[in-house]
Amino acid sequence: MQVSQPTFQFPDQTSFYRGKVRDVYGIGDQLLMITSDRISAFDVVLPRLIPYKGQVLNQIASYFLEATQDIVANWLIATPDANASYGYKCAPIPIEMVIRGFLVGHLWREYKSGKRVVCGVQLPDGLIENQRLPEPIITPTTKASEGHDEDISIEEILSQGIVSEGIMNQLVNITHQLFARGTEMAKEKGLILVDTKYEFGIFEGSVMLMDEIHTPDSSRYFYLAPYDDLLSKGLPQKQLSKEFVREWLIKNNFQGKEGQVIPTITDEFVEEISNRYILLFEEITGLTFVKEPQENLEERIYSNVISYLKHVN
Repeated sequence: MQVSQPTFQFPDQTSFYRGKVRDVYGIGDQLLMITSDRISAFDVVLPRLIPYKGQVLNQIASYFLEATQDIVANWLIATPDANASYGYKCAPIPIEMVIRGFLVGHLWREYKSGKRVVCGVQLPDGLIENQRLPEPIITPTTKASEGHDEDISIEEILSQGIVSEGIMNQLVNITHQLFARGTEMAKEKGLILVDTKYEFGIFEGSVMLMDEIHTPDSSRYFYLAPYDDLLSKGLPQKQLSKEFVREWLIKNNFQGKEGQVIPTITDEFVEEISNRYILLFEEITGLTFVKEPQENLEERIYSNVISYLKHVN
């Protein structure tokens, strides 16, 4: 996370840090998370803002946090603005709990290179790209403050003393339950939740779910109907994620590597990305997306947050 000048100054503001997409403000003992319209790919923040993207991510996250609070307590208290969430300040656990139900993306690349043990998990021979795994597997990563997260096994997490065995067992159990709920909710919408990641913290001595969940920035979805046919023919799956942005960048010779230049992103492509994110919202949640006013966006967010803070204080 990168510390820089905050966009806003709120009453009782105690801290600020800027992530690739989110700005997080400490407000007294709580946190205010503002989801911007920035977009990142290959760990690089691209130079164009995507209208409504922040609203999409914030509202998908709050939708799934509400739908999973019977499984585990989460940090969210309220959403004072379409782009803002307000909640409990946890002590972050510095690992991401990545769970995968299919052989795709990073896991496929590792498997294709010949690896059969990833993050301490043994994989069988003879699998093909996009195939459903015998059962979902957890492949944790370290939570890097800058640069790339690194794969780590549960055994290494315990041996390094990152968390206790009791907490680790809770994280594994909760991760499987959240993924099962997300899978069930996706199936109802004609989708497959392929893989995702969860971040946790400790609040008042207990595990608490933090950050976003099941959004297109943290998860990958396939369309359910064509899945079997496409798999049998060895064709790429129809995805519902921001993968199309990464694919466009690759075609334009950019993968975030040293010396590479970010290609010019046209107004037309910005509009396409925005429309795709709105489609993601509607297909993932089954709700109709209602566009909030974009003129004077910062003024709108500030006004709504101030109004909320006055109400709760």
